[in-house]
Amino acid sequence: MTMTQATAADLRQHPAWLRIKAAATALQPMQSKNGAIEDAGDHDAAGALVADLASGIRELAPQFPHDAEYLAQAAIDFERWAEGGFGEPDFFDALVRFQPQEHRIDGLQHLVVFPMYTQNGSPERKVEAVLVEVIWPEFIAELEAGDYSNALFVPLRFIDFTAGYDTNSAVLFPETVAMREIPSFTWGAIFQDREAARFRRVVEAACDVTKLELPADAAEMLADQTLAEQTFVMWDLIHDRTHMRGDLPFDPFMIKQRMPFFLYSLEELRCDLTAFREAVAIERRIAAKDGATDAERDLQKHAKHVQYAVIFDRIFRFAITGSRIRNYDGLGGQLLFAWLHQHRVLHWTDTQLAFDWDEVPDVVNKLGEAIELLYWKSIDRPKVAHWLAAYELVSSVVEPHPASKWKAGELPLDGTPRQLTDLVMDDEFPLSMFYEAFEKKMRDVIASTKGITAES
Repeated sequence: MTMTQATAADLRQHPAWLRIKAAATALQPMQSKNGAIEDAGDHDAAGALVADLASGIRELAPQFPHDAEYLAQAAIDFERWAEGGFGEPDFFDALVRFQPQEHRIDGLQHLVVFPMYTQNGSPERKVEAVLVEVIWPEFIAELEAGDYSNALFVPLRFIDFTAGYDTNSAVLFPETVAMREIPSFTWGAIFQDREAARFRRVVEAACDVTKLELPADAAEMLADQTLAEQTFVMWDLIHDRTHMRGDLPFDPFMIKQRMPFFLYSLEELRCDLTAFREAVAIERRIAAKDGATDAERDLQKHAKHVQYAVIFDRIFRFAITGSRIRNYDGLGGQLLFAWLHQHRVLHWTDTQLAFDWDEVPDVVNKLGEAIELLYWKSIDRPKVAHWLAAYELVSSVVEPHPASKWKAGELPLDGTPRQLTDLVMDDEFPLSMFYEAFEKKMRDVIASTKGITAES
């Protein structure tokens, strides 16, 4: 597709976009949790705002010819919502016409306007508007067309957004949209510019706090937003596809299941460590090749950057971000740190952090192998036996809370799975003394990444 697009700066200042953004922002406080506007006294004002939204979408639509059918329907869905008395909104018709995975072209822009909730942002369905552009460098296109196919994966960069994304949310998923029925989902989007920007800010501060001396290639990525974005695209491409690959329990996503949070930790970490393992394999394959091309050397560099990103994001950001209530990503970071330390390739000595970088890849891959073995065995185990085996793996590396019923083995094994889940403490695996001190020094930096973008 060849077309002339407005620049991101022009789109941010376009009168139609400003009208859309203002209207969505004004509608949000009128909406209830499910997206409806229940107070009839707000309906006249809401009607005027929806008219602004619909006209703004139609005016801006020519900037996005690849989304013409979707944007036309979105305007209709907004008008239908108003005409129907502002009940629970239904944007099914617009959603099924939005197919960004069909246009994965570097720099291609989209206007996205839906009543939706934003993960790690607002849990309520409010009208949100987002301007985005696709990140799809040539090496990613080649990876996806080869051994790492992922037809649903859409990497994005923010251009502008309403309040639901002035948060820690870095994903755009169709299942968050208000709709009358659930279609087959054909895409999922991640904002790699936000991931890269907060990674760079957090890791830079963490290196200062821990006195870590970065290898030159890691320092290069940390200094370059574009390199960091491309690194996260490669990581997420492989991570995302891994959820449905491997020797898996029946439902690897564990959707709508109530179970101990450490199982979610292992699933997310399994996907990250698969991306790490594949990055190591790519790097080593090219390094061993005589006469590698410039493109292969570039891919080798990106593969090494993915390894650094997985380690640093996990141990520096994940481990201390969010509350201590069933924080499964936090536990994954703690697990990776402790595994590296206990295998003596991570050192915290004389209040300075250091790594034996030549040995790190194989040690990280051993943790991935341990999780994969757990999954392989789980297929032949009852659910509770799998839970117990998973707890044994995690607790062999990260120390549980001294008051834990699970640690003490005081579990009603003849009861229901729910009874076992209820006995998992909210903070079953508390922060170590290292992390307690580290979190205090990093708290303000972590908080400062809310709403961050590449241009922050």
